[in-house]
Amino acid sequence: MARYIAQLIVAGTQVIGRAFARAIKQEYEASQQAAQRLGNAKTRTERMANQKLGLSLEEAKQILNVTNLDKTDVEKRYEALFKANEKSNGGSFYLQSKVVRAKERIDAELNSQKAEESPGKDESGASKT
Repeated sequence: MARYIAQLIVAGTQVIGRAFARAIKQEYEASQQAAQRLGNAKTRTERMANQKLGLSLEEAKQILNVTNLDKTDVEKRYEALFKANEKSNGGSFYLQSKVVRAKERIDAELNSQKAEESPGKDESGASKT
């Protein structure tokens, strides 16, 4: 009788161990896929911006159909796509929100580039002392 109980305990431990190993493997794969979706950002600020706004810079550029980060081009594309997707024009609120998120992501990138160019100044342009 004790022998059967021992075998049962060993078999149960093996089943639980395999399930735990499989869960860890699935979690690792999910984290790798999440990293790829966020665009494998190189810097901490890029990763933070991607996570905060939910899309990478490359996705945002694709949504707005811009190749360079020129503020006027981004504004023109944003206005055109936002108006084209208005509900009154038969557009989609979902697509309109994607356009807004893409512009927010590009604006965040432009602001971080501006901050890197002038680290000794605050947002108002005054020197920090």
